[in-house]
Amino acid sequence: MVDRVIRAEPLTAAAFAPYGTVIACGTGEARRINADMCTRWHDRCRPDVDGPASISLFDAIPRTLPYRLDLIERHPKGSQAFLPMTEHPFLVIVADAPDSAPRAFLTAPHQGIQFHRGTWHGVLTPLQAPGLFAVIDREATADNLDEHHYDIPWTVER
Repeated sequence: MVDRVIRAEPLTAAAFAPYGTVIACGTGEARRINADMCTRWHDRCRPDVDGPASISLFDAIPRTLPYRLDLIERHPKGSQAFLPMTEHPFLVIVADAPDSAPRAFLTAPHQGIQFHRGTWHGVLTPLQAPGLFAVIDREATADNLDEHHYDIPWTVER
């Protein structure tokens, strides 16, 4: 059985908009604070969750390209934001539905993302160690995960 192939594209706010928000410095509202020693890019994303939101730390094992995609998931009761705690880019995979072709994005250094509530997406996929992320999502995890396993996997290439 031959894998299906998708090419990872650079992560941009416009391309990612149907699936979520790109979280990064440099665009949008900014103001100088702390005696003009710090720039604050305000309101980069807003958690959309049923119930309390929490901040967790994830330490994911790095993967390599080409990457074999055989599982996507979604969280119907809340958005999820992934903020890398290193400068290393990571792979972001999204799909409109389990039966649609996924899209893959490569982040630039220091870019994070927030998936919209209910967005089908791949698992956290750092490409270099350490795979450290701050994650903002729904505190309660029960009844907030749907998974889809592909019968024929996809291969993500650069």
